[in-house]
Amino acid sequence: MKKIWCIALALPLAGCMNHNMDSTQPKLAITYPAAYVVNGESNSLSVIDLSSQQVRETIVLGNPSMSHSGSAMSGMIMWPHHISLSPNGSRLSIGVPGMDLSGGHAGGMAGMKGRLVVLDSQNGETLKNQELPAMNHNAAFSPDGTELWTTSMQDAGKVLVYDANTYQLKKEIPVGKQPAEVTFTADGQFAFVANGEESSVSVVRVTDKIVVKTIPVGEDPVGAWPGADGKMYVDNEKGQSISVIDPASLRVVETLPLGFTPGYAAYNSVTNELWVSQAGSGNKVVIFGRSGGAWRQSAEIVTGLDAHAIAFSKDGLTAYVTNQGAATVSILDTKNRTKIKDVAVGKKPNGIVLKF
Repeated sequence: MKKIWCIALALPLAGCMNHNMDSTQPKLAITYPAAYVVNGESNSLSVIDLSSQQVRETIVLGNPSMSHSGSAMSGMIMWPHHISLSPNGSRLSIGVPGMDLSGGHAGGMAGMKGRLVVLDSQNGETLKNQELPAMNHNAAFSPDGTELWTTSMQDAGKVLVYDANTYQLKKEIPVGKQPAEVTFTADGQFAFVANGEESSVSVVRVTDKIVVKTIPVGEDPVGAWPGADGKMYVDNEKGQSISVIDPASLRVVETLPLGFTPGYAAYNSVTNELWVSQAGSGNKVVIFGRSGGAWRQSAEIVTGLDAHAIAFSKDGLTAYVTNQGAATVSILDTKNRTKIKDVAVGKKPNGIVLKF
């Protein structure tokens, strides 16, 4: 049975019509393997049971009709975007840019504030809802779980590092113009920051938080996504390409032209394939395999309109793809290259993370 839980914000007027505001209302019990899907326009999370492949819960972050009408209030969550799971699986962190990024990620809006939202992954409770100086795309837990890293999407771009327990700001790190996503290499040594308006990636050493190199990539990079092969895969939105960076040498070792706007790039460690979603008017994921020392297209699977984030099951045999234009998550069989089903979620789903 599908349940709806609305997270109370700072003011009771920002509540949800689907619940009783009484503080004694039982919390959720997400004790099953789940996919957490961020619905940007609906201001909610859809929780998909990985066993039944159905939505079991909906966590409402705010009243979408109020946040999209321009009547913003203190503490209001507007247009949540990407989501991260803490290393121990107990908490979820969400970047909230405050505006719709489904049409493209280039350029922040002057004066727009972002938010850092942290939830308990089991009961859905809001642990922190903190305003940030500027728009952000995501908020990622550090590899050891002690810090939260996010960006300040301005011309004088910064990475903001917060203590993951006290939520106090520990460090501001200057990076490039209009930084989008901040992600970590597989070994946890470096943070990679995609500087959208500089067509570069800033590499930050995690231990001392120093920028050790700025690497030129394609036009309008959005994120550098870690692969099980140790490489980082940068999706260049306007450049319609993937830049492959080797963290050992901190240089681009391969550029993969796509011919379409990428929404996300994900490495399947079981099949050793690179999956890239087609954003905008696209409606599929394109699969690349290694051949002759290079990435070459080997297959594609139709998903839904404006395909975006991709996540794989632990065994690599199932893929989950959010479709922003279709308000669905496509569940795919990675071995047979077929769609298992589409699961209806909220409006404009984008970020997704799996908890096993």
